[in-house]
Amino acid sequence: MTLANLWFLIDVIFWVGFFILEGFDLGVGILHGFVAKDDLERRVCINTIGPVWDANEVWLIVAGAVIFAAFPAWYATMFSTFYLALVVLLLALMVRGVAFEYQRKVENPAWRSSFRWALTIGSALIPLLIGVALGDLLHGLPIDHAGNYTGSFWGLLTPFGLMSGITMVTLCVLMGSTYLALKTTGDLHARVQQLSGTVGWVAAVVVWGFVTWAHLGLGKGFVPNPLEVVAVMATFGAAWLASARSEGWAFGLSAIGVAATVGTFFAELFPKVMVSTTNAAYSLTVRGAASPSYTLKVMTVVAVVFFPVVLLYQAWTYLTFKARVTGGRVAPRGADPAVAEDQPAPAPLS
Repeated sequence: MTLANLWFLIDVIFWVGFFILEGFDLGVGILHGFVAKDDLERRVCINTIGPVWDANEVWLIVAGAVIFAAFPAWYATMFSTFYLALVVLLLALMVRGVAFEYQRKVENPAWRSSFRWALTIGSALIPLLIGVALGDLLHGLPIDHAGNYTGSFWGLLTPFGLMSGITMVTLCVLMGSTYLALKTTGDLHARVQQLSGTVGWVAAVVVWGFVTWAHLGLGKGFVPNPLEVVAVMATFGAAWLASARSEGWAFGLSAIGVAATVGTFFAELFPKVMVSTTNAAYSLTVRGAASPSYTLKVMTVVAVVFFPVVLLYQAWTYLTFKARVTGGRVAPRGADPAVAEDQPAPAPLS
């Protein structure tokens, strides 16, 4: 394996890591306003991801940074092509982060409703836009000999790209519902548990359609690659287990389904990194877009040293906050303990 191929694989790992770790909290963000019946339950939903959501977004930053450092030609073409879409993505990320912090700053129903919808829409836009971008990489875009995108903004909304975006949103909702089933109790838990089964079957059909389109529709042959088989089987398995109320296994298989689906984009794309529909000779390849060997060697040393540290830290975080989040009767801050109000169990929002 060459260093360029190794770093392509490392970048894939970061994209997979992002969609697994950020996928369930994006799903919670999408679902929290629909599955919760009151403000207390909405706070419980948000507190299930409160300690981890911002750390999960780091994986997206690192995935982009790897492209910048290891594949500068790919970075230049891809980020200039998706410039306006990336601006919308950044706005969605910022709005979502602000919604976490500010939705309870004012005791006003309109204020809270606005930020609740901001969190919901922002959480849905992120996987949608990234999914469209990944689908466009595989489907192909009009790129000229200089690596410049020659189409329009609306030209980025290819049918396959939209299908890819819908697939990623659906998978995030599946992960979010199975995660909430693991982290909640009472009536909220019962509703989410029932919902996760329904969402699971919808996700299974969507993933099957995506895989069929990605392999047959794009002319990749009749026999699917192993990742595509795993994506379909894992998602159908997650749907079945969610319906059977096997929460832990359902969440685990939904994560595998997400990982295999994201891996499918890059497995079908390799050894290219961007496909040109203008001329096949203009397509960008792993080898042609890679940085010099010395740069990749230095990056490899850094990755070997720091990547295990990041994994250990995140594992510690999830073990620390593994308990279910419940609603209870607790006294307001600074008030007489005898006077209590309904609030979720203590858990930081960020």
